[in-house]
Amino acid sequence: MELQEPGKSLPIKAWYYNPSDAHPSHPHQYSPNREVSTDHLHKLGVLTWTQIETDQFENNKFLNKIKTVRGYNYEEVLTVAPENLQNFEENTRRFFMEHLHDHEEIRFILDGVGYEDVRDFDGKWIRIEIKKGDLIVLPPGMYHRFSLDSNQFLKALLLYQGNPTRIQFERNPETDLMEVRLDYVQSVLEAQMLHAATEVEEKVLVEATEALGAIAV
Repeated sequence: MELQEPGKSLPIKAWYYNPSDAHPSHPHQYSPNREVSTDHLHKLGVLTWTQIETDQFENNKFLNKIKTVRGYNYEEVLTVAPENLQNFEENTRRFFMEHLHDHEEIRFILDGVGYEDVRDFDGKWIRIEIKKGDLIVLPPGMYHRFSLDSNQFLKALLLYQGNPTRIQFERNPETDLMEVRLDYVQSVLEAQMLHAATEVEEKVLVEATEALGAIAV
């Protein structure tokens, strides 16, 4: 599905997470930074758009187009900051616990900066920076976690398909067996790895055929 707004093609920033002892609000980048492409995120099932205007977002035609096409029919604004969110410390610790949802997680960032960490094909963490004007969609069944950056402030529009819910299932052996997790593993992770393996096999076959042709000549 193509929903690329004209002139709004800057990729969202993402990199492999350096598991140091620094606070989760730090960038956790390697030196040099190990960047992750938007194409790689898409293969994991993550959808992203950037530089969407936030002023009077209720009337933003592109944002409304996304909502219509993807069936987002309920929304709410949430501010995650010490003075705005009750039980701030407890909630932010919970947000950073690895978990999944049985529904999409959709966030349109109205102000501030945060991080969504998602698991790569091999289980390594990828950190995605989400900032003002970014919209991110995480698929059902994907393990992830969230953290604010060092400014400790993020204001986001939360979008939902149907009834709103923020239920998170923290990772444990049982969540690995949830239907939504198994669906994600089969339809996204395993499908993409099979596709990549097939591409490698085809490339090897083509190279071998060309080599044999050169010998024959």
